[in-house]
Amino acid sequence: MNRENHHADQKSMRKVSGPTADWQALAADCVCFANASGGCLRIGIEDGETQPPADQRIPPSLLEQMRKRVAELTVNVQVAPELVVADNGGEYVALQVARSVGVASTSDGRYFVRVSDTCRPVVGDEVLVLLNDRPSVPWEMLATMKVPVSSADSSRLHALCAELRRSDRVKTGVKEKSDEELLAHYGLSDGPWLTNLGVLIVGHAADRARLGTAPSVQAIKFDETGQKVNKWRWDDHTLSPIALVEAIWQELPDFHESYELPDGLYREQLPAYDKRVVRELLVNALVHRPYTQRGDLFLNLHPDRLEVVNPGRLPLGVTPETILHASRRRNDRLATLFHDLKLMEKEGSGFDLMYDIQLSQGRAVPVTREGSDSVTVTVGRRVLRPAVIRLMTDVDARYQLRQRERITLGLLMASTDGLTARELAKRLELDGTEELRAAWLGRLQDFGLVESSGKTQATRYFVSPDLLKGGGLDGQTTLKRVEPHRLRALIIEDLARYAGSSSSDVQRRTAPELTQRTIRRALEELVEQGQVRFEGDKRWRRYWLIDKGQSW
Repeated sequence: MNRENHHADQKSMRKVSGPTADWQALAADCVCFANASGGCLRIGIEDGETQPPADQRIPPSLLEQMRKRVAELTVNVQVAPELVVADNGGEYVALQVARSVGVASTSDGRYFVRVSDTCRPVVGDEVLVLLNDRPSVPWEMLATMKVPVSSADSSRLHALCAELRRSDRVKTGVKEKSDEELLAHYGLSDGPWLTNLGVLIVGHAADRARLGTAPSVQAIKFDETGQKVNKWRWDDHTLSPIALVEAIWQELPDFHESYELPDGLYREQLPAYDKRVVRELLVNALVHRPYTQRGDLFLNLHPDRLEVVNPGRLPLGVTPETILHASRRRNDRLATLFHDLKLMEKEGSGFDLMYDIQLSQGRAVPVTREGSDSVTVTVGRRVLRPAVIRLMTDVDARYQLRQRERITLGLLMASTDGLTARELAKRLELDGTEELRAAWLGRLQDFGLVESSGKTQATRYFVSPDLLKGGGLDGQTTLKRVEPHRLRALIIEDLARYAGSSSSDVQRRTAPELTQRTIRRALEELVEQGQVRFEGDKRWRRYWLIDKGQSW
């Protein structure tokens, strides 16, 4: 049984039967799913439960009543109720809600949309965004330009069909279709005419320019002072969005620069920008942009970062805080085509891939900002911690980590002192800490790669000190103020991780700005208090915590 999420919710039977029945609320829930990606309402299962009561029975008439009442109270919503018998013998209703064609609303004119595991109203200017994102006939399926299929660019058409037939993401039955049938299957044609999508993908440059919103791209390079030093343009519409991705990668020299990092006796070449990250950024910008809105796609190349600025705002229900998990298709057919051509990851996994690659290469994670009429995604170029690359490679080779495990380990490596459960959930853009352990920490603790202290949301997760020390990443414990009690607390924290350390080791990790004499005096105070013991003398003296259960 799946938990509540973007595609699933559960309601008590009290919502649809007896004096507490609230059909208006049920209608609003159905509108939420219809305006998102569709979903399922499991009616008859209480919040926090996974199954209905064992003795619960659903009257057959209730299913028809649900279908009738939802139809009366909503506009543009299609539902299909189904009686389901759970493993414990109890019954519940699985109310399947289809993704609406156009915008769904309640009969009294209210709009709602599903965001994560909640249903929220759409008000004010958001209504216009929803209407633009969900027209009754999508922009890509319109054929108002009346460009005949026979006028398509034949070489581009044949190349596209050949590439689709080679793809292992395309079903055998689809591969057996003729070129004309493939065009119709992917929404590139409507009878004898090319659709807007067809013109965009297989049309000639002149027809593509007539669309008015075919993507134009500008790449601008800036120096350290923010001055423009070079510029590239792709605005003559000779290239389809598919061809643009490869052309931009090949023609921008910054994408082919690399760093030379030490690797034992050898030097390792690390690209300034990983091709997979750049491709994913370009594909996301081209596939998810609003093609009803004019505006160029900008690539701003700074010495330390790449900014991709796309016209239009994020789809309704997606925010910079939820972009790692939320998934909304603004152009369904274009997204399907890019996916089947293996130009993009499966739905909702593109940002996961970019997080994984950036963290594995010791770089900062992508940052998304939404402006009044644009969306900017920034990825760092500089390697912040070179040692992370070798360490992540070795760990992944040994344990074959899953993508989410690599992302979590990379985030913890980027934070020397570890992160609390709440902080880690925030970095991963999770609503809470419930799914953190199962979905994101996974086997990291079982493998001994990640350790923890504390309980519940105060639990602090950190990379195993042995792993950090072996990879040369046993960094410093941050000293924000120099009060004696804070210094002693930091020393206790440090010795809990690195038992048997010398005073110079403690100083290096906790407070390199302080003198060794200050550190030794603090250690002596802890020895007098019975919290720390030592062995050896002078330069050979090493320190341990006495209380092995010390909380830190």
